[in-house]
Amino acid sequence: MEYTIAVVDEGLLDITRFKTPNPWNTFYAREALGVRSWDMYDYVIGASSGEIAGLLEIGGGDELSNKGGKKANRFKPVVKFMGPFSLEKGKENTHTFKMPQYVGSVKTMLVASHGEAYGKVSKVTAVKQPLMVLSTLPRVLSPGEKVSVPVNVFAMSDDIKNVSLSIKTKGVIAVNGASKKQLNFSEAGEKSDYFELSVPNKIGYSEVEIQAVSGSHIATHKVEIQVRIPNPPTTTVIDKILDANEIWNAEYTINGIEGTNTAYLEVSNIPAINLEERLKYLIRYPHGCVEQTTSSGFPQLFLENITELDTESKQEISKNVKATIDRLLQFQHTSGGFVYWPGNLTIDDWASSYVGHFLLEAKAKGYNIPSGVLSKWVSYQKNKANSWQNLSENANQSANQNVSQNRSNRSLLQAYRLYTLALAGKPELGAMNRLKENDKLSNTSIWRLAAAYAVAGQKEIAKALVFGKSTNVPSYNEMSYSYGSGIRDEAMILETLVLLDEKEKAFDLMKQISKTLGSKQWLSTQTTAYALIAVSKLVSSGNSYSNNALSYSSEINGGKSILFNAEKSISQNALPTKKIINKLELKNTSGGVLFAKLVTKGIQNIGLETDLSNDLQMWVAYKDLDGKEINPKSLKQGDDFKVEVTLKNSGYRGDYEQLALTQLFPSGWEIQNIRNDKIGDKHIKDSPEYMDVRDDRIHYYFDLKQGEQKTFVSLLNAAYLGKFHLPSIYCEAMYDNSINAKKAGSWVEVVK
Repeated sequence: MEYTIAVVDEGLLDITRFKTPNPWNTFYAREALGVRSWDMYDYVIGASSGEIAGLLEIGGGDELSNKGGKKANRFKPVVKFMGPFSLEKGKENTHTFKMPQYVGSVKTMLVASHGEAYGKVSKVTAVKQPLMVLSTLPRVLSPGEKVSVPVNVFAMSDDIKNVSLSIKTKGVIAVNGASKKQLNFSEAGEKSDYFELSVPNKIGYSEVEIQAVSGSHIATHKVEIQVRIPNPPTTTVIDKILDANEIWNAEYTINGIEGTNTAYLEVSNIPAINLEERLKYLIRYPHGCVEQTTSSGFPQLFLENITELDTESKQEISKNVKATIDRLLQFQHTSGGFVYWPGNLTIDDWASSYVGHFLLEAKAKGYNIPSGVLSKWVSYQKNKANSWQNLSENANQSANQNVSQNRSNRSLLQAYRLYTLALAGKPELGAMNRLKENDKLSNTSIWRLAAAYAVAGQKEIAKALVFGKSTNVPSYNEMSYSYGSGIRDEAMILETLVLLDEKEKAFDLMKQISKTLGSKQWLSTQTTAYALIAVSKLVSSGNSYSNNALSYSSEINGGKSILFNAEKSISQNALPTKKIINKLELKNTSGGVLFAKLVTKGIQNIGLETDLSNDLQMWVAYKDLDGKEINPKSLKQGDDFKVEVTLKNSGYRGDYEQLALTQLFPSGWEIQNIRNDKIGDKHIKDSPEYMDVRDDRIHYYFDLKQGEQKTFVSLLNAAYLGKFHLPSIYCEAMYDNSINAKKAGSWVEVVK
């Protein structure tokens, strides 16, 4: 027979009730009578089209994958797979392997086959040795914190009498006090002790190793941990426009905790768009709805068109885009549309068009998109486009109506849907013509419909549609529906101008959009993504904004002058951060105007937060499980308690939609998963639309009607002894950050 062996942590298998696979049930399963067929035309005819490139990974980059420093891997499950092996009839095999340091039980599973016969067997085995040691640490730590590390020593044999216990650290964490302890056993059993650790004002990866020695018996336990700071980074930007041959002398200061500091120089021959910061904002945005997931990956498709990328950056972008595609598959409804959160039943029509738009552009760039995903999506879009009916609209509505700005203007949603169908090569000309005849279309809807005609090969109709139409859109912010804003709509108009080869108008509009991108103005994920996409499409359209080459030289702290010549419109270079104060000399060696931006970033130390309240009220209460208020600044180890956060819509700005409440908890507190623990049912007050529970934080997503208030409850346990920082609790409208509330953080203790 031929067979394979798998040895897996039993606890890991229990999570999903995993059973040893039985191949016989699969290969001999009853099947309904039917005929199934497939074709391979896409793979045969398109084999040389370049699309296959999206399936291949560029090799040789393993040493580059750790750009941000080593990350702690807290969970290293025992998973061993061996085989396949072959065994003759009547023979025996013995397999020996070394187990990692582990305390618990594993299940050994064997699956065998011979011809059309299949078999399986499994056995659970306890993993033990005469001397074992086990320790636990919080999931993460923050600078300035102190923690007591519990260490459990197991003497599994009566001959274990005296055990020497020691601890050592690697990375930023330091041992505070004694690093060696002595334990004495009179008989087999378990004893525990504590070591004290402290964290300096640094962040990064750390490793704690605990060793127990008794005679010839040695047991070691390693724990990896990440020291992070929960505060957002502080960014300083210095702008400069340089004429031909002009020299700029600038000074930049490095601020923030060591390990968080970055500095870079962005030089372009188009108005500065703050590319690095805007892109990082999208990639690192903490909330992961369908719109924000799409927005994080979409602009990365076009980065190579506007800036020089090294091999490492190209691989990183490829990885990010593939991850975006994979995650978006979780949002697709059985009908083919896409929902806002995984598991939702209501389809988000704007997001459906937005996701489809991204998937089509990704496919055109060579990324592999499962064919069933797009075919189902096209079917959904066609059905919605052909069944669409125009209800009462008011094309002259006020831009200050906020949420209702495009809600009553349903034609924009239909125009975008028709554009994506044209982009998919499936234009619905009948539906496009019906929409064109509507005399109450908003300005943005007309421009989006023109884009659909242009992509469908009807450029003359498209130009006639937008003849004399304004390219400016009044300022507004939408919390849902199309997640729009004035800048987002102008970016869509810019995309249409590129399609229509309207060079002069496109450049004028790009100046306005670039000015906003280059400023410190907050932009939503949708607006940021669309603005970057539109600008990159114009720059890469072949109609160069500037006839001047991108050429400049830079000199740092009096060092060697380095000349840069770039073929693309934007050049970025990292700057040194070892010194606190640095001097930069930049010379424009091109024949025209250059736009320079010097950016420094660093995360400030914890403890400097303040309370905030902008059109949103917040109250925070800490209570025991009986509902009695407690002081979170000193809790007893092992105590269960709850945090109640109440938020109220002040009522000044109408209904609020898509609010996000973020609660980060101290390192010494552990989250009790209220979704899986029946004890949490009686404590729940209001249920969010979606909840995301992570190692050290919980995100709640919800709406608040005018004057409404909601209370969200988190269950926690004071798990680790020590002094910890309680981060700020923050809530904001994801598509309008002027609506927000924050409760400042503080220091807390967990005591015996």
